[in-house]
Amino acid sequence: MLEMRPDCERCGTDLPADEAGAFICSFECTFCAPCAEKLDDRCSNCGGELMDRPARVDEALARHPAGTVRYHRQAEAKGRG
Repeated sequence: MLEMRPDCERCGTDLPADEAGAFICSFECTFCAPCAEKLDDRCSNCGGELMDRPARVDEALARHPAGTVRYHRQAEAKGRG
């Protein structure tokens, strides 16, 4: 089951699980559509292809809520190894 991360790792934009507009790689790194486009649909973490993340809606979302851990890294933290 997908983790359904709540934000874009690159810019921090909220990405609700029940809406379109999120893109993920095979490791579930998650980006908004504008960031995915800027990355040429390649994950900046692993180099994998970014694909549309399916939405999780209604009863499925109620039974299996989206994740709450935010993955956006602040600009000053990006240089750390």
